Amino acid sequence: MADGTPPGTGEGAGGSAVERIVSARRLLQFAREPVPGRVKTRMQPVLDAAGACELHSALLTHTARQLATVDCCERELWVAGDPSHPVLAHAAALGGAAVRRQQGADLGERMLHALATALADSPRVVLVGSDCPGLDDAYVEAAFAALATADVVLGPALDGGYVLIGVRRVDALLFRGVDWSTSKVLAQTLARVDALGWRAALLEPRRDIDRPEDLAAWQQASGD
Repeated sequence: MADGTPPGTGEGAGGSAVERIVSARRLLQFAREPVPGRVKTRMQPVLDAAGACELHSALLTHTARQLATVDCCERELWVAGDPSHPVLAHAAALGGAAVRRQQGADLGERMLHALATALADSPRVVLVGSDCPGLDDAYVEAAFAALATADVVLGPALDGGYVLIGVRRVDALLFRGVDWSTSKVLAQTLARVDALGWRAALLEPRRDIDRPEDLAAWQQASGD
């Protein structure tokens, strides 16, 4: 990785520079490098590119701070872009997270790769994005608890997607052909769990901050 990457990070998801740690629970945060014009683009009708990027950075940091309070788990920050960016370095430091690079052509491939990699070291893995301020320690603990009996646990988003996925096992079918960033994501994923003959569990729905109408919820959560 580039110079300036936090200690304990390494190139790729299992390269020789990374000492893999076996843990019963592994918590993954997906995050994108904050670059104006490339993040939170659906906010730009009301925010300019710089403002949308600032929002993205604030949500990313808020999520990392929330995840840092979850006990008894290994934390990993899976990054798209330059992991040495100061916002990403700070987020990783908040929870002592190892930094990994996302790999794959689309979101589904990237999640599949991250989950499969983490399952090699931990029997229960939970992955979240960086857009939902409601991902507190109680919510994540509920996901880990659900994996005692479910193969897959999902935290539904109010817009029809999901803000969290937890797994005890993973299959490419879960992510293949999903219409990402649409209201079909949760239903399509549940249909794939059913097709695999696996058991799914659902948490309470949460709001992610993707569109201008979500800004009021973020302002309330952040105290702004």
